[in-house]
Order: sequence, then C-alpha cells, then structure tokens
Amino acid sequence: MADLVAKAAIDRRIAGIVTPTIEGMGFELVRVRLMTGRKSTLQIMAERPEGGIEVADCARISRAIGAVLDVEDPISGEYALEVSSPGIDRPLTRLKDFERYEEYEARIETSELIDGRRRFKGVLRGVENGEVLIEIPEGTVGLEFDWLTDAKLILTDALIAESLAVRKEQGFDETEFDEIENDTETENEEADAASGDHEEKA
Repeated sequence: MADLVAKAAIDRRIAGIVTPTIEGMGFELVRVRLMTGRKSTLQIMAERPEGGIEVADCARISRAIGAVLDVEDPISGEYALEVSSPGIDRPLTRLKDFERYEEYEARIETSELIDGRRRFKGVLRGVENGEVLIEIPEGTVGLEFDWLTDAKLILTDALIAESLAVRKEQGFDETEFDEIENDTETENEEADAASGDHEEKA
C-alpha cells in the first residue's frame, strides 16, 4: 500500500510516534516530512476529520507532540518542529482525500510508467475499486493508489471558494485565514502555526 502520509523510513517512524497524540486530540495526521540540511526541519500537517484547523490548534498540537518526541527521541541532532494545516492547494495523501476533492483539479505522479507517462494533470473523478480516477485530455484513467508517489491539488478559484465556504460553515475565524502559498519551496504551510527548536538529549 502506498503511504503518502510518511514516505521515508524515518517519517514512518515519526508518524507512528505522533499519530496517537494527534488523534487523541481529535485531529488527523495528513503528512510527515523530515527535511534535512544544515538544520533539520520536521514538518507535520494535521487537520480535523471534517477538514480545517486553526492556528491555535496547531500550537497545541506542536506542544503535545514536541513533548512526546523529546521522550522518544527519534531524530538525531537539533531540528525545528513546524505544525501546519495542509493548505488550500494541499497534498492528497489518503484515499479519502481523492473522494473528498472529486471534481477539483490535481497533479499526480506515479512510480509506474502508465501509457508512457508518470505525471498526470486533470480533474479528479473520485475513487473506484481502490483506483484514483483522474480525467485528462485523453480521457479518464484509473491509477492504483499503490502507484502514487505524489499528489497535490491545483489552486483554482473554485477550490478557494470551496475552502472559504467550509471554513465559514465550521465557524472558523476568517481573520486567521492565512495568505495562500502556491507552488513555493515551503508549499502548503498555510497555517505556519507553530515551530520550536529541539536538541538531541545526552
């Protein structure tokens, strides 16, 4: 089974550590990425089961999982912890994401070469028998979820309108609706809510 929530072995280990805490607080883990460099950054994306998350929620999650990570200590050396929402042009990491965003545009990449291509851009047409359906100019194709290596919504006016409508329906504070980031190096850090520095314990 493809796992777009946590791809690398260290990401999967971290996901196993933080998921019980995140779910215990009433949220769901969307993505985990440990990005290494001169200083490592651990990016955690989370949201409510029905979608959406507030800046204050990200801060609470950051404090809670920060404490757990300090105990479990899965990351060698110093790192910055960033907890954020998935953003509007969000990554699609779970099969249910493709059902939820049916009729919206997305980019999908696969590990398998399908009809001579690995990249697909088109309109999502839901899920059928474990396959993600996407309509491209040549027609609608079904992609095995196991084949997916990356998937992301494309920012459109319709997607923005839907996101705003959902937030309004859920009673979120629109003054905290952050600036939209589209295809940047720090993609989807809409909330960019909470960060903290952690050091490896002796």
